[in-house]
Amino acid sequence: MTLAVRADDPVARSTPATVIALVAHARRVPSRRREAFAAEASARASSADVIVVRTCLRVELYVAPGAHGDDPLPELPAGGERLEDVDAARHLISVACGLDGVVLGEDQILHQLRETISARHAEMPLDPVLDRLFQVALHAGRRAHTWFSGSPRSLADVALDRIAREKGALEGRTILVAGAGHIGRLAALAANRRGARVVVTNRTEERARALADELGGTTMPFGVDDALPEIDGAVVALSGPWRLGQRDALRLAAGDAVVVDLSSPPSVPAGLQSHLGARFESVDDLARSAETEPDGRRRQRLDRLVSEAGRDYCQWLRSRDAVPAIQALAGTAEGHRREEIERLLRRLPNLSAEDRQLIEQMSHRLVAGILHAPTAELNADASGDMARAARALFRL
Repeated sequence: MTLAVRADDPVARSTPATVIALVAHARRVPSRRREAFAAEASARASSADVIVVRTCLRVELYVAPGAHGDDPLPELPAGGERLEDVDAARHLISVACGLDGVVLGEDQILHQLRETISARHAEMPLDPVLDRLFQVALHAGRRAHTWFSGSPRSLADVALDRIAREKGALEGRTILVAGAGHIGRLAALAANRRGARVVVTNRTEERARALADELGGTTMPFGVDDALPEIDGAVVALSGPWRLGQRDALRLAAGDAVVVDLSSPPSVPAGLQSHLGARFESVDDLARSAETEPDGRRRQRLDRLVSEAGRDYCQWLRSRDAVPAIQALAGTAEGHRREEIERLLRRLPNLSAEDRQLIEQMSHRLVAGILHAPTAELNADASGDMARAARALFRL
């Protein structure tokens, strides 16, 4: 899959990057290191030329270095990736299209990207280079997700699959969902669709009750000991520690329930993780055991979409960079045209208004015809060489 510029193109390597992406994904970077990277990245995200995407699986920092200046970027943790220009654009578009998650075509990441860009717009302006990239990615993502029929699978479905591998079909079984946020809600809905009895616990009792009532489930008090019912599995999706009483923690460790923690960093206490052993699965574990690639035809269709969207973005970048040269070339040509027309009209003062108008029209068409090819080349130039040549040749 190629876009306008190859990543191995020597011109691309010698040209300063327009967009840089620093990517830390759960497949290669453990949760604790991702969180440390997220803290450092967020500390630098207070200007228009930086934006951070943060989910349970990834922390990604996007920078427009032309505006960012010489401020140092955060150091990538081991396993992280630095992507520039075409690779950075292709990556974000692939993420939005559901090609870089644990589940093919999941729309959770598209929702998270929308929230990220909306929150950023509400907080402060975003550099046009980055803003355009995110808009292109969101547009491609919306289009891609129309190709997936039925209820879209999410990370929560993968968590329930893990429980089902150990316990068998979930119909009639009791599943505890810790957390009533977006991911917790997805887990509760998915468990309900499979016929499980859903128990919800959350720091805010009202939110837990609302979600449980929607599904005909029950609630468990948060942080209260001797409250844990008999469960077959648990999906944890909290933004902080799961406060579980000591006796309930001992009961959970001694039982046979499977616990899947989708939080980053993990919400399940380290001691309980150790006691659970193989019955504990973290979001990093799920990321490393991602589902198989899609069938060839669907993959090709999605790849074409990513390539097309990337080309559109690169074309916009080139046009944006070429605008000053194009404007200068057009302005110079228009100045010469006016001078020649004025000289001609001084020599032919008796021309009728109609003849003057015909000459004006002819001169405009002549200039437009001469400028058409150079303007097209400037718009299509990926390296900036054409713009530099135009300035030198036409003394712009």
